[in-house]
Amino acid sequence: MKNLNPMRIIQKPINLIMIIICFSFVTACGQTAKKVEEVKIKTSAMCGMCKERIEKNMAFEKGVTAVSLDVETKIVTISYKPSKTNVEELCKAISKIGYDANDVPADKAAYEKLPSCCKKDAAAH
Repeated sequence: MKNLNPMRIIQKPINLIMIIICFSFVTACGQTAKKVEEVKIKTSAMCGMCKERIEKNMAFEKGVTAVSLDVETKIVTISYKPSKTNVEELCKAISKIGYDANDVPADKAAYEKLPSCCKKDAAAH
């Protein structure tokens, strides 16, 4: 008769439990990664300073995972978690920085604080 080692008998269920936990973790991480959406918002940005200002400020908005402004097209592309924010809130946040965002006009007080080169009536540069 074989000598049964009690540790060996206990080890098999522990290994199975560890495999199940690891699989659950990998599955949960994969589902979280899929919950990011992307939106393109038309802005009134004029220059590189606008790009820096918008990207810097929007990076701190709740739910935002990535921000990139194309100055030539004046379109900011934002990756965000819809469970944390939405397009309307993102447009409001851009407005509070001093820029138009789609149909949301720039906050007047924030717009007045922008450098003259960043205002809508500034000459192209």
